[in-house]
Amino acid sequence: MNEIDIWKLYKMMLRSRLFENAVTKLWKEGLITGEMHLGIGEEAIVAGVVSQLEDGDAMAVTHRGTPQFIMRGVDPVSLLLEFFGHSEGLCKGQGGHMHLFSKEHLIAASGIVGASGPAATGFALALSYKKLNKIAVAFFGEGAVNQGMMMESMNLASVWNLPVLFVCCDNDWAVTTTTNNCTGGTILDRAKGFGIEGYSVNGTDVEAVWNVTNQAISKLRKNSGPQFIHATCTHMEAHLLGDLLLRNNQDPVMMAETAEPLKQYAGESLDEVLLLVRKIGAQTKKKGDPIVFTKKKLKDEEDRLKQIEEDVAKEIEELTSKALEIYKGGIKYD
Repeated sequence: MNEIDIWKLYKMMLRSRLFENAVTKLWKEGLITGEMHLGIGEEAIVAGVVSQLEDGDAMAVTHRGTPQFIMRGVDPVSLLLEFFGHSEGLCKGQGGHMHLFSKEHLIAASGIVGASGPAATGFALALSYKKLNKIAVAFFGEGAVNQGMMMESMNLASVWNLPVLFVCCDNDWAVTTTTNNCTGGTILDRAKGFGIEGYSVNGTDVEAVWNVTNQAISKLRKNSGPQFIHATCTHMEAHLLGDLLLRNNQDPVMMAETAEPLKQYAGESLDEVLLLVRKIGAQTKKKGDPIVFTKKKLKDEEDRLKQIEEDVAKEIEELTSKALEIYKGGIKYD
């Protein structure tokens, strides 16, 4: 995408959101087991970056990398089957939602905090050796900037002048710890300390993300060294789907029933526990929803907007039904 197309970006974002809404429903029904880390709230950041990638560019993503896989063009049915633990899934049912890989799309996900740094730097080193004029992207949360392997990766990418775009999706919370309680200085200055040019952007605004990404990628393709984007966002479901502290905030009865056990587990006073619960709930509302933010910009063309939403909803419903048919019927996925 050489020129910004907000309609295309909105469709990418909406498709990811409705897919993860379907995943949420399946998880609540017990068809997907274990933890589920959603990318809901990061769609504008992901769309603003992924929409500008070319064939042959690589990505390393986090434990909440479903939006990147969807927007990069990985088959959604194979993703759902993978989440089911089905042998016809993207990684033969062995990866779940956190440990995914698509050789065709050069995209890898890991549940290890900070692992996208060395993975993307390795991708970029290989691309550089092959002189392909391609780039690698590392997506990670703000909690990962304190990981040694992330800082080492940024250092090597700078020293070796590698084409890596480091994208920090910052919701100000590393599970239950706020950034100012665990990170010294500022995140953007951390990148500049390695000699990496950086940009700050409101990750709710897909157009703003697209614009700074366009600048960064243009420089990467001209061999100008690594670039860094610090994008603020909100995780609408907190750290993971069904987050206990978020559910506490939403349900006063549940808060009353679990406050004392939480106090005993954390070793904190009851007031401190209740304050943390309220803060966890507040994080999902403070900066807004990127889907809603973008939709407001398109409201003057209601018919076009409605048609896109109907088409995407129908697509997600159909592919979900197909995945369930394969999963429940033991049918081979062609």
